[in-house]
Amino acid sequence: MYLSYDSIIIFLAEYLPLAVGIGIFLFFVFGRDKKRELWMIIQSFAAATVARFVFTEIIRYFYNRPRPFEVLQNVHQLISHETGGSFPSGNAAFFFALATGVFFYKKWWGVLFYAFALAIGLGRVAAGLHWPSDILAGAVVGIFSAWLIKILLKDFARGGS
Repeated sequence: MYLSYDSIIIFLAEYLPLAVGIGIFLFFVFGRDKKRELWMIIQSFAAATVARFVFTEIIRYFYNRPRPFEVLQNVHQLISHETGGSFPSGNAAFFFALATGVFFYKKWWGVLFYAFALAIGLGRVAAGLHWPSDILAGAVVGIFSAWLIKILLKDFARGGS
């Protein structure tokens, strides 16, 4: 079987995110410290949700940047997507927040999730959906969101003490 460059890009941009989500779920299923891993999952997804659906949307409201496939003649768009709203990348914000949430609890796994988040972002650049600066800004938004959620929810993690 022959894997094309396009197939790899589509996998990174479209299907790797699903694999990352399944990986987070497996932490809880196979983990030893269920309470700690459940809290990691809650914090990670809360941060990812805030990054993607709050901060990213606020920025896009004030700055509507066109996507590469809209303005460049030579971009081969591999994945269909609506126009506008390129900056910052919502996917990068979501997956970098998720990776940061995991990193706070499990360093090695967090580094692996950062690598996945970067691969997803690069896949979306190669697919013609984002500019590199969209991914960088999404990463900053995601990391900031995870840090903010960690600070805001630290008393809940300790059981309110």
